[in-house]
Parts: sequence; C-alpha cells; structure tokens
Amino acid sequence: MPRFTVHIRDEWLAVPCRDTSNTIQWLGQEALKRYVKNKPDNGGIKAVKDTRFVVRRCQGLGLLDADDTIEDVLEDNDFVELAIEGDTMSPDFIPCEPGVSHLYPLTYFISMDGNSLSSTDLVNLGRGLYKIKLTPEAERKVVQSRELLDTIVKENKVVYGITTGFGKFARTVIPVSKLKELQENLVRSHSAGVGNPLSPERTRMLLALRINVLAKGHSGISLETLHAMIQAFNASCLSFVPEKGTVGASGDLAPLSHLALGLMGEGKMWSPKSGWADAKYVLEAHGLKPITLKPKEGLALINGTQMITSLGAEAVERAQAIARQADIIAALTLEVLKGTTKAFDSDIHSLRPHPGQIEVAQRFRSLLDSDHHPSQIAESHRFCDRVQDAYTMRCCPQVHGVANDTIKFVLNIINTEINSATDNPMVFAERGETISGGNFHGEYPAKALDFLAIAVHELASISERRIERLCNPSLSELPAFLVNEGGLNSGFMIAHCTAASLVSENKVLCHPSSVDSLSTSAATEDHVSMGGWAARKALRVIEHVEQVLAIELLTACQGIEFLRPLRTTTPLEKVYELVRSVVKPWFKDRFMSPDIEAVQRLLLDQKVWNVAKPYIDKYQTEYIPESRPISPTAFSLDPPASPRKQKQRSSYDAKS
Repeated sequence: MPRFTVHIRDEWLAVPCRDTSNTIQWLGQEALKRYVKNKPDNGGIKAVKDTRFVVRRCQGLGLLDADDTIEDVLEDNDFVELAIEGDTMSPDFIPCEPGVSHLYPLTYFISMDGNSLSSTDLVNLGRGLYKIKLTPEAERKVVQSRELLDTIVKENKVVYGITTGFGKFARTVIPVSKLKELQENLVRSHSAGVGNPLSPERTRMLLALRINVLAKGHSGISLETLHAMIQAFNASCLSFVPEKGTVGASGDLAPLSHLALGLMGEGKMWSPKSGWADAKYVLEAHGLKPITLKPKEGLALINGTQMITSLGAEAVERAQAIARQADIIAALTLEVLKGTTKAFDSDIHSLRPHPGQIEVAQRFRSLLDSDHHPSQIAESHRFCDRVQDAYTMRCCPQVHGVANDTIKFVLNIINTEINSATDNPMVFAERGETISGGNFHGEYPAKALDFLAIAVHELASISERRIERLCNPSLSELPAFLVNEGGLNSGFMIAHCTAASLVSENKVLCHPSSVDSLSTSAATEDHVSMGGWAARKALRVIEHVEQVLAIELLTACQGIEFLRPLRTTTPLEKVYELVRSVVKPWFKDRFMSPDIEAVQRLLLDQKVWNVAKPYIDKYQTEYIPESRPISPTAFSLDPPASPRKQKQRSSYDAKS
C-alpha cells in the first residue's frame, strides 16, 4: 500500500493511502486527523475540515495544488510538508538549499581499500559521480580487526575506548552490560556542533572519507556497520553536520559525531528523495535500518581528521583550478594593457629555477608568443617607447609560481591524510593488540591549509591591482572604467571596489588558525590544531580569489572591445569568445552581479582552462626538442634558447 510521510509542525506522520486517486486535500486532512488525535488539546485545531493549509514537497519546497490527485504529483514514500494557515514554517524544518546538490545517475563505483583514494576522487564522490564498494582485501582486514576487539571484550580486558570511558574518564572501567550504551552516549554527547549544515556535497565527501579510513582495517569497526555506512552513502542519505565545533584534536569529534548520529537514526538527515527530515524516516524511506553500535564502534566513527581533510580536498582541488586559470586571465590582461612578453623569456627563469615559476612563464609564452600565435594587438605597439611593465604583469611567474608550488605541497599532504588511519586506539590485528597514539591530531592538514590560503590569496591580491590598471585611464590608455559616456555610465567602477573588498577580507582570513591552541577535555587534549577553521576559511579565501579573477576576466574582455578590430592571439581569442558566450559586452550600464556569477561559474567548471589547454599543450610539444638534456637547474617544460626563439619579436623590441 502506498504511504506518504507528512511533516506537521514538529511531528512526522506516516499516512497510508489505499486509493491514490484521492486528492492532496484529502492527504492533508488525513494527516491532520492523525496529528489532532495525539494531542490532548487537539493541537489548537477546532475542526479538521475547516482548517486551511497548504502542502508542499520537502525537496525543493514546491507547492502542491489541493485538487491534484496524489498519483499525479507524488510517488510512494514521498515526503511532504503541511503548513497550517497562520503558522510559520516549523523551526526544525530545514529546506534543502536550492542548487547545492547536482546528483548524477550513479552507475560507476570506486573500490575503496583505504590506501588509494585521491583528492580528485573525493571531490567526485561529493558531486555524486560514483557509488562506493569495498575491495575483498579491505573486507578481510576489517573482519580481522573486529575479531580482535570481540576477543578483548570477551576476555574483559581493560582497553581505552572499548571498556573504559573517554578523555578524562579513561580510567573509568565500564561494565560489559553497558558497552553498547557507552558508545551511543559518546555519539550523542559529542554531537554538540553549531552553525549551518554542511552542503550535501561536502557531507558526501565527509562520509566517503570516513568509509575510506575505516576500510584500512585499523579501527575495529564491524563489516556489518561499514556496509551500512556504504549503503547510506550510495542512497545519498546524509546526516545533518553543523560546520562549527571542531578543534581538530582528538580529530573532528563534533562533526563526525553528527555524521554518526544520523546513521543511528537520530537527528536530521537529507536525501534527494526527502529533502531534510528526521533521520529515522529518511533511512526507512530508502529501505535502510539505523546502525546499532558494538563496543568501540562509536569511537571508531568519530575519531579522526576527516572534516578538515575532506574540506581540504575541495580547497586544494579548487585552488589548482583557479591557479592555472589565473595565468590565462593575466595573459589576457597583459595583451589589453599592451605589455611585453620579454619578462617570460625562459633564460630568465632558468636562473631562478623554482618549478612553479618556470611553469607559469611557460604558460605565458604559450599563450602570448606572437610568432606562434600572431597577435595584431602586440604588433600594434611593437615599437612603443616603454621599457618594461609594472610588477603585476612582469612578475606573474614569480607570484603565481609560488602559489603553484604551495598547492602541490598541500596536495601531497591532503592525499597522504586521505589514506591515513587517524583514530585512536589503533587496532593491529596482526600483532593482536591495540595501541593508543595521536594520529587524530590535525596539525598536518591544518598547517597545510593555512599555507594554502596565504599562497592562493596572492592570486587575488595581484589580480586586483591589474583590475585597477585596466580601469584607470592614466594607466590603461582606455576609457575610464571601460565604458563609453563615462559619467552617465559608471562601467566597472564598483566591480573594482568589489574586488578590493574581497582582497581586504582575505587579508584577515589568511591569519593562520593553526597557530592557536586552547586546552580542552580537562587538559587531556592540551594541544589542538584548530584545523576545522583552517579548512573552512581556506575555502572562503579560494572562493574570493575565484570572484576577483572573474572580475578581472570580465574587465579584460571589456578592454578588448576598445581595441577592436585588432585581435589578440588565437588561444586568448578563444577565451574571449567563451566569456562572450555567457556575458555580452558593456555598451551601457546594467545589472552586473549576474555577469560576475556567470564568469565565476566558467572558472569553477574549468572551462577557461579547457579552452586554452590544447594551445598550451601544442606549444609545449612544438617548442621542446626531444634531444634537450635535462639538468638539475633546468625544468622540462621550458624550451631552450634557439635560433627561432632568438628571432622572436616581442612588444617593446625597440627599447626593452
């Protein structure tokens, strides 16, 4: 028999429906009858038939017409919200944020063994591109470690977190009859986070990463519980996880406790099918049962650095994407400002052979080489009287380069952390013992993410100065704020102010959180990493960088309009065409925020990189002879000085 779950005020009610040709009005009245029946005062409702209400889907909050038939607008086990006229939306009803989850049909699996997951894999799992399954070897290790724990419990051994309390209560021995309650109490009491919930994507990443850590077989989780977690992930049943509350040692206790709480059927959960609802109803709607915790399993679920690391994986992946696109945007700005390519000569950078610096200079050459990609703009100022460019153009390899090198450093730490066992105590089945240690301490990812924020911020800092040069007629030789009829039109005046404000915010956000430590748990946890804040603010810094570079890209493309009919190099023209596919030129003032958002989306989707990459790759292939020897001071991406290179005519050839 079809059944529908209806949320009224603070309660969820299951309403069976034998005849789905009944109307939504009938469903609402049936739900109200059940609600009133359980209230001594009828819930303040005098007569169900006279009560006015509206019914909406939990997912997306779409209103349902009272006269529509149930079979036309609902599916079996759908979740709906009934709002009584005069009531406000129930305070514990949290709608799914529009646009936060873009789940794809799940047809592919990632096989987890705890050792081979990458940050790219984790981000794709968050996006809903894959389901999860365990490798046979991982299952074997999980079973072995659980057998050891069962033996410890059977023999009444005193082991931290298994037969004792936690933290300050580590010396308190718990009777065997209360070990299940011990684990449940641990999860409930530690679910003390505050703030907005993580988005579905980030919660999927958090759950996937916890599964990967447990798959290593050093946590003592049972295979039954781990399979239940995988089933919840594959069904996208995602716990309500507040974003605030972790100090990053003993791991991310509060966020991971909220994650476990939903799996226990308590608290809130989200799924694409239900939106936000009570966890037990969401699990039931997907045919899943709440997990029942065995000894040590509560501790195994909540001890570790998975929130820091999962958010860090997203941060470093987005940082990689925006850093390489920053090179393309800066190259376009240099063209608009009629700069020179002399500063990107490979011989200069071989004398200071930082890999990132060399790579950025190579990208600039591959985009701007006017012999390889003829540029009418470069040709137009070949014999101008300027000698060299401002630092914001000339020093891009040095500034962008260290950001690239820092990103690679952070990526290595995050990928190591993704495949590390970070709970406590660790279970060593092959040695037949458990050992307490400190792998839960988040200092590694915390420090790395503080470094990441500082390095990537510089891409916005230097970009904002280039935006100023584009908008300032005394520096650009273009109309003020890149618009005709200045005064009547303000053009990009306030877009530059927005960029400046974001850069200023980043200056505060870049203060490292990992230099702080507050003693917690009655001085048992007397040094902590504050890594949760390091991860969250790194993401905010990177978002600001994306927005500033989106403004620069918009501004540079607008500058191109004033240089027409001259054309820039082929790859940069392709970038210009991409931007113009979503944003029209500015002939007069209009609402600007949607333009910035549209171009930021191009950057998030890496479309700017995808357009330019084939030209970068082709240039690299044609300009690096296979016979070139590799030396410790040379970087393989760079072409050697060659007769062809020596004949290249750059802008400023006359005097620079």
